[in-house]
Amino acid sequence: MSKFSTWLRAARLRTLPLSISGVVVGTALANFYGQSDNIIFVLALMTTIGFQVTSNFANDYGDGVKGTDNDFRLGPQRVLQSGLLTRKELKTGIMVSIGINLLLILGVLYFAFGTQNLAYFALFVVLGLASIWAAIRYTVGNSAYGYKGLGDIFVFLFFGLLAVVGTLFLYTKQFSWPALLPACTIGLLSTGVLNLNNLRDFENDKKSGKNTLVVKMGFNYGKFYHFGLILTAFICMLVFVVVNHSVVAQFLPLLAFVPIAIHMMKVNHTKAPEKLDPELKKLALSTFLMSVFFYIVFNNFL
Repeated sequence: MSKFSTWLRAARLRTLPLSISGVVVGTALANFYGQSDNIIFVLALMTTIGFQVTSNFANDYGDGVKGTDNDFRLGPQRVLQSGLLTRKELKTGIMVSIGINLLLILGVLYFAFGTQNLAYFALFVVLGLASIWAAIRYTVGNSAYGYKGLGDIFVFLFFGLLAVVGTLFLYTKQFSWPALLPACTIGLLSTGVLNLNNLRDFENDKKSGKNTLVVKMGFNYGKFYHFGLILTAFICMLVFVVVNHSVVAQFLPLLAFVPIAIHMMKVNHTKAPEKLDPELKKLALSTFLMSVFFYIVFNNFL
């Protein structure tokens, strides 16, 4: 395997559609409220992808160093675990990705706020730095929050609330309370993907001392928690659509919950954690599909 292919593997491209869902929904909301800017859209997408790649590099490094990634781990094999990259190489990759993230943050904030809104510029620089910190500290370090059952909270905040509402603010320079509903939907579904990952890795995480919420509450309660996340996400999107729709076609985002409902039935009947791995892709892609539907029907196209 070439080094380029190895780095692509470390970047885990399959995680990117879920990561940009919040930006897609936030941009759709901005257009729905009468604001659009293609440069901000592209830079916001690139910035979010940068955060996700940094997170993937850091997770590979953190879990590899701690020994959580071992021969008993389910799912795709990591690059540090398999010896494709050394600790030093992966750490260098993390630092390079952080540098790229910083440039992208400054770029999108310049086009969003210019030099006339320095207070907003400074606030979002802090939020950007917090996003980088969250991407790294999930598994890296002695106080990694992913090992303390706090990963769900951070995913909800950064993938949901900040991604959607923050993106909307880049365009409008205003906070919108109704935007919290689709933001919660994206955040809850993203948390569901993380929870599904933790359900799959339940046995190995428990043995390795990675105390995710699933490890703390147990496999069966973890499934009930999963259903609660998805049901609440559906309710949030349903309420937003009912209140804000002007044509029937704007109910289209709810159609993405059909494969999600099938996914929930599969999870309900699954007893062996290792059989949940295929469901990760289904839930992540269904979330991305919902964001695309949302973009189409709330983008003043209709």
